[in-house]
Amino acid sequence: MEQLVGILLKLLVYAIILGLVALAIRAMMRGNREDKRIRREWAELEGVAAAHGWTYERRARGRATEFCGVGPMPGKGANLTAWHYITGEFRGRAFKCFEYRYSNPLSGGSQAGDSRTLTFESIFLVSAPGSGPFLQVGRPSKLDTVMGRRPRTLLDVPEFDKKFRVATDDESFVQNVLTDDVRAFLLSDQRAETNPLRVRDDELFTWYTGYLSQQAIEDRLNYLCDVIDRIPAHAWTSA
Repeated sequence: MEQLVGILLKLLVYAIILGLVALAIRAMMRGNREDKRIRREWAELEGVAAAHGWTYERRARGRATEFCGVGPMPGKGANLTAWHYITGEFRGRAFKCFEYRYSNPLSGGSQAGDSRTLTFESIFLVSAPGSGPFLQVGRPSKLDTVMGRRPRTLLDVPEFDKKFRVATDDESFVQNVLTDDVRAFLLSDQRAETNPLRVRDDELFTWYTGYLSQQAIEDRLNYLCDVIDRIPAHAWTSA
């Protein structure tokens, strides 16, 4: 009986080991497929840009530097590279989009020479009808205070204040931009849940963590244009 139990335990251990190996192989295969898909989408971006009459640079050295301080970009830097840097016109507005890459200091080993995981950030912006002061609208986070982010501006609209965090240098600009129509749009449109907004001078930005793709370009540029279409013209002229 003891011998039988021992055999069964060995079989169980072998089965667990084989199962773990199978899971690892499947994960590796999925990773390879995902990597091929991403590289295929990257390769298609130049053709997409050409078809729309947009400009495309696979690696634009220094182009990302001017966007320091916006969204996921570092507060300062020099000669920062914008990958898949695309410029052109979308729905009658000038736009830019690109991918920014950096090594995550929390990944990889602590020894010199250890590889670190690259983080990919995709940034999109469209030109606004006029210029405005700093304004950012996004989801609230428990890290807001820890990260030293600007004080929150409340609109005294409970549903909106609960769902969004607004920061600004000019509260009157907020009132002019975030009208009833704009707030209703942001509350009802699912894209607003994962796409923060940032006004910097005469540009409106959004971004996400991840690779740049053809579908993402269309989705995010449409979203930015939909927001601008709802902002009253006087909001920009009175800023």
